[in-house]
Amino acid sequence: MKNGRTISKIMKSTPTVEGAGVRLKRAFGYHETAILDPFLLLDDFHSDNPKDYIAGFPWHPHRGIETVTYMIEGSVEHQDSMGNRGIIKSGDIQWMTAGSGIIHQEMPKTADGMLWGFQLWVNLPSSSKMMAPRYQEVAADEIPVYSAQNGVEIRVVCGSANGVEGPVRDIVADPQYLDINIGPNTEYVHLVEPGHTVFTYTLTGSAFFGEEMTHPVGSENLIVYENGDGVRISTAEDPVRFLLVSGKPVREPIAWRGPIVMNTDEELRTAFEEYRTGRFIK
Repeated sequence: MKNGRTISKIMKSTPTVEGAGVRLKRAFGYHETAILDPFLLLDDFHSDNPKDYIAGFPWHPHRGIETVTYMIEGSVEHQDSMGNRGIIKSGDIQWMTAGSGIIHQEMPKTADGMLWGFQLWVNLPSSSKMMAPRYQEVAADEIPVYSAQNGVEIRVVCGSANGVEGPVRDIVADPQYLDINIGPNTEYVHLVEPGHTVFTYTLTGSAFFGEEMTHPVGSENLIVYENGDGVRISTAEDPVRFLLVSGKPVREPIAWRGPIVMNTDEELRTAFEEYRTGRFIK
């Protein structure tokens, strides 16, 4: 690693309510698009109280983005206007490209225990916003794991880590999506594409996410990095588990209202008018 990335910003996730009344933590959203392009939003839904999540996310539209649902514990049922239907269980991932338009719902199936998962929204460039919708669902046992002798373990959902390729392919943003565990008193260096946006989000434990850090960062914190060719993460007495995500910026205007993200207000008006009049699905 010639040019290690320094930290641009650290943000604590904040409580919010989405869907039909799901209580969750938002790591970033509308106000952070400038520093996290092409990523639009990351939600952490994590509760052992069914009242916090059982109402779920009933039928709603998307256009112009991709949504990525990754389950840690519990299960969610997915249905969409393309006819897809299935259960996203612990360790599974669903990468849905809304493109020109899709209507779907995600409803928790767990009603008596922990539900923990993440949803990431990824912007599409103008050239791909009206592409045909598609859906990739990958079961937990299909996600490869890279393990090193020093106690580093990486589930490779998308992109690659140390020569291990993830099963989610052909994504416009050329992303990496990694679930990384690092044991105590361990250092790990991960190479990333210069010019791509890179962030980490801590699930459990704590770590030093940059060489300049004097104190470790704990759970439910987002770390955004400056440009460079790699990131260095090290632990002290505590192990750490975190997501590491990177992708190619779009660098285009954003017109965003609710579940639809386009380039102009006129495109937004068209999308919502088509949804209202039953012409949304292409």
